[in-house]
Amino acid sequence: MEIGWRENPFFSLQNSLPDINRIVLFELVKLTGFSQIYVQLLLCLPSAHLSAELGELVQHVTRNSTEEDVRVLLEVWWELWKGRWGRQEEDDLDKVFTNRWTSLTNTTGLSPQAAKRFKSDPETSTSSSSTTDVLSILFHALEEMKEHLSTSDLCYRALTNCLDSLYTSHLIDQAIILPAEVQLQSLTSTVTVRKRHAGIEKFDLVQVISEARSDLKAAHTPSLFKPCGMTLMQALQTVSQLTQAWEKRGLLEMTDSGDPSDLTRRLKNSLTRVLESLEERSMSETMNEGERQTLNNVQSTLRGLFVSLSFPDTESNAGEMAHIAVAIINHRLEGFQDFTMLFATELSWSLSMEEWISCLERNKNAFQRKDIVMKLVSTLIAKCQMDSEVEHCRKLKDIIVNIFAELPLTEKNTTLAEMLTCSKRGLQGSLPLAVMEGFSEELNMTFNCIIQGGSVQNNLSLAVAAIARVAFQNPEATLRRCCHLAVVNHGAHSLLSNILQQLSGLRGGAPGCTEGTGSSAGSLLCSCLQDTAMTKLSSAKEEDQFLHFLVALMQPSISESLERGQSFLHPEEVVCAFVLPHLSPSSGYSTCSLELCLRLLHSAFSLESQDPSPHWVMNCSPFPLLYVLCQILNEGCRCWELPVEGAPCHLSTESKEMLVTVLTALGKVVGREVASAPNTWSRALFWLYNKVEALDWTVRFHLKVVWGDHFKNEVPSSLLAVCELPEQEWSGLKLAQYGQGTGLLAWMECCALSDEVQNTMLTSLALDQHRPDDVNMFSKGLLVAVTQTLPWCTVAEWGRLLRAMRELLRSGRLHVPYSLEYVDFLPLLDLRPFSGELRLSVLLLRVLQLLCGSSCKDWLPGQGWAHVGLLYASAMREVIDSLRGKLSPSSSNTSPKDSKVERAATTTASQEVLFVLSQLFCHVQHVQVMMPGGQCESLFLCALEILTHYEAVLATHPSSSSHLEIENTRHFFTTITDNLESAEMKAVLHQKIAQLSSSG
Repeated sequence: MEIGWRENPFFSLQNSLPDINRIVLFELVKLTGFSQIYVQLLLCLPSAHLSAELGELVQHVTRNSTEEDVRVLLEVWWELWKGRWGRQEEDDLDKVFTNRWTSLTNTTGLSPQAAKRFKSDPETSTSSSSTTDVLSILFHALEEMKEHLSTSDLCYRALTNCLDSLYTSHLIDQAIILPAEVQLQSLTSTVTVRKRHAGIEKFDLVQVISEARSDLKAAHTPSLFKPCGMTLMQALQTVSQLTQAWEKRGLLEMTDSGDPSDLTRRLKNSLTRVLESLEERSMSETMNEGERQTLNNVQSTLRGLFVSLSFPDTESNAGEMAHIAVAIINHRLEGFQDFTMLFATELSWSLSMEEWISCLERNKNAFQRKDIVMKLVSTLIAKCQMDSEVEHCRKLKDIIVNIFAELPLTEKNTTLAEMLTCSKRGLQGSLPLAVMEGFSEELNMTFNCIIQGGSVQNNLSLAVAAIARVAFQNPEATLRRCCHLAVVNHGAHSLLSNILQQLSGLRGGAPGCTEGTGSSAGSLLCSCLQDTAMTKLSSAKEEDQFLHFLVALMQPSISESLERGQSFLHPEEVVCAFVLPHLSPSSGYSTCSLELCLRLLHSAFSLESQDPSPHWVMNCSPFPLLYVLCQILNEGCRCWELPVEGAPCHLSTESKEMLVTVLTALGKVVGREVASAPNTWSRALFWLYNKVEALDWTVRFHLKVVWGDHFKNEVPSSLLAVCELPEQEWSGLKLAQYGQGTGLLAWMECCALSDEVQNTMLTSLALDQHRPDDVNMFSKGLLVAVTQTLPWCTVAEWGRLLRAMRELLRSGRLHVPYSLEYVDFLPLLDLRPFSGELRLSVLLLRVLQLLCGSSCKDWLPGQGWAHVGLLYASAMREVIDSLRGKLSPSSSNTSPKDSKVERAATTTASQEVLFVLSQLFCHVQHVQVMMPGGQCESLFLCALEILTHYEAVLATHPSSSSHLEIENTRHFFTTITDNLESAEMKAVLHQKIAQLSSSG
């Protein structure tokens, strides 16, 4: 046999399931008490086969019946109702047996009738015949055997089976979930009664609890066997007849009402359930007269039986219930999860502190649920308030923290969020200091390990878990330490922001601004960040770290703990907490500098908004914010001035450019919202328009994207005299400072505002190029306008003006004659390709000559002249870059003839570039000498840069100048440089010029 099944391919066909002598099988089951095993075998069969096998058993036990036969029938009956011993599905062995049984019965002809009735769907496979209805088979069997029941216990068990079977088959359609406390009371009562009757020697607590739990579940779960051959009324009539028959024989009379057995208790509970359900059914359903009469008779019989079971319910004290719960949890019995919450709360007072904590410590993984953790926290707080021993409370606290540490990340975040709603200081805010002793050391050690560990992915997961652990004990202290380290530890902001992105439970309150104050509402993180900004930002480096930390927290997250696209710190919170309170002119001393506020705003607007319309900024008082930004811009024309000590706001040149960028970005967002809902925002729009009327017209022009079609572009009336602008979009303002002849000044100011406005100004300029006098007057007027505009420009605005001047030079509308005032002899060179660079340099020279002249030299203080020098130097560097682009490098992949021609052309081009560079050097030195103070560092560095480029061209093209020409150039440059006032600058330039001559 052992070898045959391995080697013989026909073994499975030749050796089917052996024939079974059912009489022997049934007697064996009766003798050994293996009813449970027999039922497990039956439950593996298809429903029709199960009914057939059950019919075989019934035929056997109803023939020459004895009480032992009745006991076997009742045991099998109830085991069928209990099902697969708590298993929800068949295991693999059951499935193999079922498939094998089905295959053999269908192919070998075993049980042919059953095989014909079998279908794959168990619910449709049952026949309407009573011979295949399990409930009908069992009820009829009991009717046949009723005379063979001679003890009260058998009668109680039989009636209990009947009542629970009809209840679960006819009266409920879904499982009834009993509260954990009710379940525990029932289990405790069962255990108490069985222990009293069985004695301690024969008592197995775990087995008794398992059986009681199984009985309780079977009595409240819809039956696996749907009735198809016996109606509810038929079943009730059968129960009624059995009850009456056994009552007549005196088998249902209690002998000791003071000490009821477990079977008596079960019968009373079954009667209670059935009577309550029948009462509800009789009131909700319509019945004919006969059915109602039958139902009333049955109810009367059952009520009489219920009254006869007059014994008080077994009361279970809290201590017994707690010990039963401990046993269930310790042994992980079925449904132990239902009792963990009860054990964590009410039952904690029913055991000694040591015993309760011991069970909790042994079974930590059984309590790993976020709601149980919070209940344990409540219990811990209550025990601390009851003056429990500190050592016990400290141990309990450690156990709870360890349980929390094992929760999944999502449940950790939910728990942290709930903890924040209770106290921002977590456990430390609710427990005595003695219980939380050692937390500060744990906090320090946690962050030290994280900072030293770096941001490797594995370390990141460990770091998140470690931060969550200390945050559970004190969220506020943890967030404060995060913010502190993000500022003072270089590079730590990236790691800490990654950690916080994983811990969404620490986000705190919803983003928003408190009405009337503009401050952040309800965010613990914002509060900690504000404290850090107030106490830790002592240097520019720390301010940068702080900014990068906030920006990282505002980035849309891709972590599992946050919804995709959601940020840990919403930009709205940042604006409300760190921008609005510190931008107002009345805010006085400001925690955050103006530059930091602008950088935060710029960063917030740079993030892609994930929110649907309206944009989040519409919750941040957008129109007052626009007005305040315009006010700051209006007062920032002298941005090159040094800040006054104690001044709340100072706008540097860089800050002014960022302010314009922020104002434009904010205007675009608000403009879109106004366009989408004009009726909603019309009042606020007119309020803003009226407020900015007192500001400079160039500042108001930045709100063009906000106005949309509501208001025209308002410019000085003098501008309309030099531009042809449509009246539908443009209107003139009569401004005192813009009188007759100031049109080009307004035109230049418009060109500096934005690229879009500059293009409009260039295309609409009213200038007749066929009239030389007009071009000449325009060129002179533009020179004056540039002189008036230059000192107040930022680098970006000056760049726009340079582009406008290049376009005017290219198109011939701006006439700038080039004079050879720095040349002794006429150079025989083709300077036409460089006319743009030369004329622009001369134009800037004329502007600086006018600005440094006697009529204008008192306009600016020293900082203003330094700013002018910086702008002039930046313009000259652009000219130098343009020159470098026009000097092509020599090629090595050409023929000798072509190479010779190319070398000649390159030599000529290099001579021209050298000439232009020499002119630029003279212009820069001329301006340096004219500049008040004569020590402008920007111009000095620009002169050095020109000499460096001159030297590089000579080194690349040595044939472009002879030794005599180089010597003359050196002498010429030295003579020009001698006019400088600064001895240090002259010495450096002389040294550089000497190197220039030696390179030739």
